[in-house]
Amino acid sequence: MALTSEETRLHAEDLTLAYDGRTVAERLGVVIPDKSFTVIVGPNACGKTTLLRALARMLKPREGSVYLDGEVISSYGAKEVARRLGLLPQSSIAPDGITVSDLVARGRYPHQKLLRQWSREDAKVVADSMRATGVDDLAERMVDELSGGQRQRVWMAMALAQQTDLLLLDEPTTYLDIAHQLDILDLCATLHSEQGRTLVAVLHDLNHAARYATHLIAMRDGKVLATGTPEEVVTAENVERIFELPCRVMECPESGSPMVIPKVSRRAA
Repeated sequence: MALTSEETRLHAEDLTLAYDGRTVAERLGVVIPDKSFTVIVGPNACGKTTLLRALARMLKPREGSVYLDGEVISSYGAKEVARRLGLLPQSSIAPDGITVSDLVARGRYPHQKLLRQWSREDAKVVADSMRATGVDDLAERMVDELSGGQRQRVWMAMALAQQTDLLLLDEPTTYLDIAHQLDILDLCATLHSEQGRTLVAVLHDLNHAARYATHLIAMRDGKVLATGTPEEVVTAENVERIFELPCRVMECPESGSPMVIPKVSRRAA
């Protein structure tokens, strides 16, 4: 049975999303199931990142509303949103001359108050977040000295340090080699399955999405064309309709999840 918006912490209704004069999506609605690992998929420029930015309050809708914990998200202050919802943006720029440990520590900012400054608990959370993402040995390195993959894992650590039950990730595997991509996705799966967090991620790799997600949102041209479990969404018909990719869909021998096998084109045959 489909969830209603009243049964979830995060949902959006009738969104019109635009940058300057260019409309990206109209009358867009999504419901993020609580305690799910939701992945948004679709071809380039279909509105995936735009939707995620709206859900995170980084982009103000031209029309419609995003709701967080029963209230319009724009009614919260920035610090309150950050206590409820963590975000890993697609492109992040660190201040010049900042160390890895200092950047990750900034994830604790939403929890700081006038009479509650840095604590042992904050230090523990930062250390645990760096260990979980494999950057603890980089603690004293300058962020601007790191490779793209290392920086991506440092930003992931900062997002974890916020300790929110809702975590939004825009292409978290960007810049990572295949082994580190799977490390990050395994970490996301652990956060979901063992800690009960709700994750929403944008991914380009459809097979990764099918393997790790519990809920998929498939988009094209600013519209949601399919939602549901990977088995419901990743079908040969849907993949061709959404990605214009003729394919076969088989069961992955390792995970049992749907696996997309593109058909050989006539030019390659």
